[in-house]
Amino acid sequence: MNQPVRTRPESSRRSLNEAYDTALLDLDGVVYAGGEAIEHAVESLVTARDGGMRLAYVTNNALRTPEAVAEHLTRLGVPAAPDDVITSAQAVARLISEQLPRGARVLVIGGEGLRVALRERGLTPVDSADDDPAAVVQGYGGPEMPWARLMEAGYAVARGLPWFASNLDLTIPSGRGIAPGNGAAVEVVRIVTGASPQAAGKPLPPMHRETILRTGARRPLVVGDRLDTDIEGADAGGVDSLLVLTGVTTPAQLLAAEPKHRPTYVDRDLRGLLTPQPEVAHDEVSGGFRCGGWVARAEEGALVLTGEGDEPLDGLRALCAAAWAEAGDAVSEADAGKALARLGL
Repeated sequence: MNQPVRTRPESSRRSLNEAYDTALLDLDGVVYAGGEAIEHAVESLVTARDGGMRLAYVTNNALRTPEAVAEHLTRLGVPAAPDDVITSAQAVARLISEQLPRGARVLVIGGEGLRVALRERGLTPVDSADDDPAAVVQGYGGPEMPWARLMEAGYAVARGLPWFASNLDLTIPSGRGIAPGNGAAVEVVRIVTGASPQAAGKPLPPMHRETILRTGARRPLVVGDRLDTDIEGADAGGVDSLLVLTGVTTPAQLLAAEPKHRPTYVDRDLRGLLTPQPEVAHDEVSGGFRCGGWVARAEEGALVLTGEGDEPLDGLRALCAAAWAEAGDAVSEADAGKALARLGL
């Protein structure tokens, strides 16, 4: 069930870790990048957890097992158990198990996370299109995955076997920049075969279902850095969301976001979990929107920012309201960039 069309970021008088019982946290670009913790992430998560908020780590990356992810998080300083980790490998394994008999062979193009998830569902991973598989599943295999694995997928899918993908993210953040993700590898097989896979990861329903089944969250908050997976998935599931600007989404992309990509809240990083969220109000004088000391309005599709606020992020929130409520599709990323120049964002 999709949320009503959002025309401005919401406010919260209570800190978000008090207003919601569970944070459904993306990992890459939110908690860490290139394996190293993002600034302020560890201490923010520890504080939120100590205040009673459950932390669940929801990732489209199917490469590692939940045990490996939990070990990594603990090493960074965020104690996490394997049960706190939900992966797209688990979601796609459940999807496959609902369509194939127990014990069925599945050709795996990806890492150990996929193999473990398939075994948990009673399925048998195999490595070759000649191993008599009943289906193909494709997930991120890491930077060392050889081209021969994509060839195996192509052979099997071309024979008409059911094809599944853990997720369709075209890119992933890394310590050196933005890198090709599983979706890019899926496109290689799609080009060769002309087929399309059933996908499970965010923003699609199988991932949301897997997350709710495993966490039992009653009032969850999705926390992510991507508009097209984290925020769209929250919108599709009728769940509130917090966008953090530590990953792939730029402020200009946020202003140009279509309705299903608009977060409930926006903050610089995970410290946003620990604070109230300011109100974005209609400004009677200008006809625009005010947040903090900033006022934003749209004039013939262009965004105009006035005032002098202490917090640049408040200016971004006001600009979001002007863009989403008034400018609509007329706001381009280039136009948004001009308005953002004053904020240094």
